[in-house]
Amino acid sequence: MHSYPRFLLLCSLSLSPSRKKIGGKVRESARKSSQFMNSPFGGLGSPASNAIEVNKDRKMQSAEQLVLDLSNPDLRENALLELSKKRELFQDLAPLLWNSFGTIAALLQEIVSIYPVLSPPNLTPAQSNRVCNALALLQCVASHPDTRMLFLNAHIPLYLYPFLNTTSKSRPFEYLRLTSLGVIGALVKVDDTEVISFLLSTEIIPLCLRTMEMGSELSKTVATFIVQKILLDDVGLDYICTTAERFFAVGRVLGNMVAALAEQPSSRLLKHIIRCYLRLSDNPRACDALRSCLPDMLRDATFRRSDNEKVATAIALQCPGTSGRVTGWRRIRTYAGELNRLTSGAFGFLPSVVTSTSKSTVYVNVNFQLSLSLPYLFITNSVVITCMKE
Repeated sequence: MHSYPRFLLLCSLSLSPSRKKIGGKVRESARKSSQFMNSPFGGLGSPASNAIEVNKDRKMQSAEQLVLDLSNPDLRENALLELSKKRELFQDLAPLLWNSFGTIAALLQEIVSIYPVLSPPNLTPAQSNRVCNALALLQCVASHPDTRMLFLNAHIPLYLYPFLNTTSKSRPFEYLRLTSLGVIGALVKVDDTEVISFLLSTEIIPLCLRTMEMGSELSKTVATFIVQKILLDDVGLDYICTTAERFFAVGRVLGNMVAALAEQPSSRLLKHIIRCYLRLSDNPRACDALRSCLPDMLRDATFRRSDNEKVATAIALQCPGTSGRVTGWRRIRTYAGELNRLTSGAFGFLPSVVTSTSKSTVYVNVNFQLSLSLPYLFITNSVVITCMKE
């Protein structure tokens, strides 16, 4: 646990009836100390370094005071706003929030206070903004390496699940869902099996699928990113592919999203959908199922003008079928770093021999099995390789 001597002093001052008087003396002492450090004979180091230290001290003092204000109901709203706006400026804000007395309880109080207006949906913009500021601070705690597991072990994400379970499409509710997803996204951003196991045990997948079906584009993107990160962990992939019910629930939602993107394209969202399909194809049973349930729009030219179409084609190639063979020369544009992966047989259905190379082009004799009538495209890992007839 981190220690903050000055902060603990301020906590003790906040419990004193003469807080303002004593606090003023402390601030005056700090001011005189900084003057001493900046004096020609009193301080150590260069004036520039002293100025930087003084600036850091001032920022820390500001953060400490704002954190103290969170425990005061009359000052909490402004403290939430200021801390959420300036959280990137305050170093070690997450440990300060976690280790300070009563602060996390105050944030949870803000969250729980709006439960009554979730159903029926009566959330006002002002209420939504205030609780989202509290959620932004929790996201700060969830993303910090020193507080992430403490945050998780306290089961604080469970307090956010009622927000993800809402269905109202009004702006206050959409903002609330998006900020809640941001907290979960901060947890999964760092690859950690323990985090994935916790989220799976609390049934996060159905909540993400709900948002993927009815949220805004941005909410859908964050929810799909969370599902993608869960799938990238072996525990998550095994969990979703263990039963047909789970697999087809995810597959149905992904398929509906692909159909919707045909009318309202979003390359960012499509990218995450494709990566979910690619990861599902790593499971043999799921790969077999994708032969029949992969959306037709990922097989035809619906997304031909999108770069993500190249990745979409890879899904089918990674689950080879029984259609005719294609033999001949292909001109392959690739990244130099993927050359070894390509020629080392990363995909068993792609026996190939490099015959000549240039800076950006590799000529390969290709003889492989195409699973579907698809463009001449395939992929290694997440780097796209485009094939064209020479």
